[in-house]
Amino acid sequence: MGFACGTDIIEIERIKQSIERLGDKFINTIFTENEIEYCESHKNMKYQHYAARFAGKEAIYKAFSGIEELSWKDVEILRDSNGKPYVKILKKVNAEISIDISLSHCKEYASAMVIIKF
Repeated sequence: MGFACGTDIIEIERIKQSIERLGDKFINTIFTENEIEYCESHKNMKYQHYAARFAGKEAIYKAFSGIEELSWKDVEILRDSNGKPYVKILKKVNAEISIDISLSHCKEYASAMVIIKF
């Protein structure tokens, strides 16, 4: 059994500007329908939620480096009934994996940490 980790931090303003400039083209390239629905449901903080998921996907790609190739929409970050984020890989991968993820955001930044067991 092996382990891999990944982390990422992003300025929320960068995500906000990308969404405002590119609109649905940006959103639909990066996020799944479920992620969009979740982020849009948080009207006053939607950019923080988009940024946290963006950072989460970046952290996952870093952890998967050398293990598996993934695209933006191969990864979906959801929340369980207790509000804890979890990762759903929508592509068939060649290894049995388990992923733990932590997302955080404040006024200016969003960050993510991922640990993968394979």
